[in-house]
Amino acid sequence: MTTTARAAASVETAATRATYAAFVATGFAFASWASRIPQVRDRMGLDPSQLGLVLLAIAVGSLIALPASGWLVARFGSRAVVAWMSRTSAVGLAVVAVGYQVGVWPVALGLFVFGFAQGAWDVAMNVQGALVEQRIGRAIMPRFHAGFSIGTVAGALSGAAMVALRVGVTVHLLVVAAVVALLIPLAVRPFLANPTPTDEDGEPVSGGSPLRAWREPRTLLIGLFVLAFAFAEGTGNDWTSIALIDGYAASAFVGTLGFAVFLAAMTAGRWFGPAWLDRYGRVVVVRWMSLVSLAGVLLFVLGTAVWLGFVGAILWGFGLSLGFPVGMSAGADDPRMAAARVSVIASIGYCAFLAGPPVVGFLGDHLTVQRSVSAVAVLLALAVVLAGNVAPARTDAPAGPPTPH
Repeated sequence: MTTTARAAASVETAATRATYAAFVATGFAFASWASRIPQVRDRMGLDPSQLGLVLLAIAVGSLIALPASGWLVARFGSRAVVAWMSRTSAVGLAVVAVGYQVGVWPVALGLFVFGFAQGAWDVAMNVQGALVEQRIGRAIMPRFHAGFSIGTVAGALSGAAMVALRVGVTVHLLVVAAVVALLIPLAVRPFLANPTPTDEDGEPVSGGSPLRAWREPRTLLIGLFVLAFAFAEGTGNDWTSIALIDGYAASAFVGTLGFAVFLAAMTAGRWFGPAWLDRYGRVVVVRWMSLVSLAGVLLFVLGTAVWLGFVGAILWGFGLSLGFPVGMSAGADDPRMAAARVSVIASIGYCAFLAGPPVVGFLGDHLTVQRSVSAVAVLLALAVVLAGNVAPARTDAPAGPPTPH
């Protein structure tokens, strides 16, 4: 290997590790909050519909951030956006940590700030993940999302431990906020530089042509595809523990553990999925995985014993694992338009986080939270139909390794 090749490999390795760090950290931060939802609910005395509205604040913050995220990433680069949004996420968590002792509005404000930061952070790290994937020439995006899931598992397990040890929500979330704010800006320094976006004639354009991306049918359909998986994932994140506690009469510890099992299954699918994607292609794999997740959701909804709920959560999490990362890869097939298209796809997908909490909450008031999860099955069926749109797009992008399947 020549000196130049070794240097390039070193840069790619450093960027890959930095991207993993960004995904792990955002997952850890989110799951740390999610693991304490039952305690926050109990402290504030919220019923399912009221809790759904409070959780809506995260989605609203994300949706406000997402449309501008493509421009921010194209203008300032993934590194700067992730660094600043990690600090902003920490501020949001700190407000929640202190505010839940006061009332609903401080919590909603903190979750809004947290959601805003998470939305922009999400686009920036997915754009970086696509750049790394294209540089090394093989599917790796699901493993970055596995990093996110590893972070969520760690956050959920640490949350369960905090519950078992009777550590207060305030202390727990303040420590998480401090760790995120201090470590992530340092961890993402090796990110790759974003390529300059261009138009059809190769001329540089400002902000990655976001309006053009909103007019592309394939991009919009991929967005709907991602929305289905975002709804399934968001519902699992927000409601798995509560459904086990309320619907299966499980203890708070068992409910939180069920949430961790759901996340662990999703992590496993994302870690082993790249080999299947390289061998069988995006479309076949995500269709079969959608059916597995659908079966898991139905089992979770219809089960009567806790162990059946756990099996359903495993299939649910495992089956949905590849949908979101594959959608991000599909949107970033052309690196010149990656920031704009990922921003559009994420904006559409995050509508699920806007609709999901209140939909499940309101249904939970009438059907129980466990039964309301059946709404996920409808969107997973839609994902099966839309899966053909994630097939690799042909592009005339400048040189680089071929886009992985």
